[in-house]
Amino acid sequence: MTEEQVIKLLKCLSDKSRLQIVKNLVKEPMYVELLAERLDLTPPTVSFHLKKLMDSGLVTSEKEQYYMIYHVNREVFGNTLEELILSKATENEAEMERELKYRNKIINSFFERGKLKSIPVQKEKRKIILNKLADRFEYKREYKEKEVNLILADFHDDFCTLRKYMVEEGLFERVNNSYKRKEK
Repeated sequence: MTEEQVIKLLKCLSDKSRLQIVKNLVKEPMYVELLAERLDLTPPTVSFHLKKLMDSGLVTSEKEQYYMIYHVNREVFGNTLEELILSKATENEAEMERELKYRNKIINSFFERGKLKSIPVQKEKRKIILNKLADRFEYKREYKEKEVNLILADFHDDFCTLRKYMVEEGLFERVNNSYKRKEK
């Protein structure tokens, strides 16, 4: 589950009526009118809460003749609270998504029509830009300094500074007068 789904699920369970509906559905699948009668609620109120429970993934439904029968989603109930809260996959996915958005934002703000507007002063932003430029170079291939300069000159006039930063960041390894892109 994603972090948003976990939050939605926990918020959904914080309502007394919904909790009562779930308790009843754990015992057996039911339809709206039966739940309403058991909980002393109106059918529209039960339907409203069931919609919220379905949106959170806690409840599913299936049509049986004229009625919609509601069931608890046993898959969700198989998770412990600890598993829901400490889900590493959701944290990592969200973190990676934020990093990708940030990276794209930096790239879009420093590049215009394929050209680098300026070399970032901040180290982290510069690192993102340098990694983007490094994508133009193949791994395990040796480049003469002149080749590196020509490729970097396509992006910015100050190719010497870019080349120097790429070596400092460990993106290139300099051996004599040739450069080799380092493995990640």
